[in-house]
Amino acid sequence: MRLTQYSDFALRLLTFLAVHRDRVCTVKEIAEAYSISRHHLLKVANELAGAGVIDALRGNGGGLRLARAPHLVGIGEVVRLTEPDFQLVACFDAQGPGCPIESACILQRALQEACEAFLKVLDRYTLADMMVSKQQLISIFAKGRPVKWIEVA
Repeated sequence: MRLTQYSDFALRLLTFLAVHRDRVCTVKEIAEAYSISRHHLLKVANELAGAGVIDALRGNGGGLRLARAPHLVGIGEVVRLTEPDFQLVACFDAQGPGCPIESACILQRALQEACEAFLKVLDRYTLADMMVSKQQLISIFAKGRPVKWIEVA
């Protein structure tokens, strides 16, 4: 299974905010820290704010901050919020044309179980769990160099 870039950006944004809980952060500084599009990150921030995961403060001194403590922000929750759908194959789509072998196929059930297991594992983790290496993250962000992320395929 592969997460969208949108989910990736959401998790990066939340990680940055968790590391910098002591202050309000701007979309610009977060985008620069990760060398990612400010415009795309702003879309993510708006959705996370609308869902009550982060607070978006307007005006002078405005920016973003976590709306909840990191241990109350579930990774599974964020992925469910930011992923457009979990239809791994066309036969999952109730509006689709259907599959001629659906009545005899075990694949749909197996893939559904796999998707549920994937989300169940993510549900065991919170943003606080991502802070195990907080000091290392602080050091990386403090050096002002863009953070390179390894994409898991």
